[in-house]
Amino acid sequence: QVQLAESGGALVQPGGSLSLSCKASGINFRMNPMGWYRQVPGKQRDLVATITTTGFTYYPDSVKGRFTISRDNAKNTVYLQMNSLKPEDTAVYYCNAIPAFGFWGQGTQVTVSS
Repeated sequence: QVQLAESGGALVQPGGSLSLSCKASGINFRMNPMGWYRQVPGKQRDLVATITTTGFTYYPDSVKGRFTISRDNAKNTVYLQMNSLKPEDTAVYYCNAIPAFGFWGQGTQVTVSS
């Protein structure tokens, strides 16, 4: 059974930082490219960070230079370090494989507001 457990979301002021974690179980973690996605109500879920099985990373322009994805295959965990947060980063953040499994975790809420 695939399980994805995100954590670390919080309310933070603009310009602040947060670190998210996602522990995966029920999958061959090291064999899957992983990503962080985010979604705001009424909009589609967007991919904001990618890490391949060999550690190559990719970010869209909206977060490039501010977000850093990493993975620890020994712990089946993927991380997202978010710096210089902006109000437009407010969303529920999810992790999943790339392409995504049909199952999603509960996500973790990130709110950027003063």
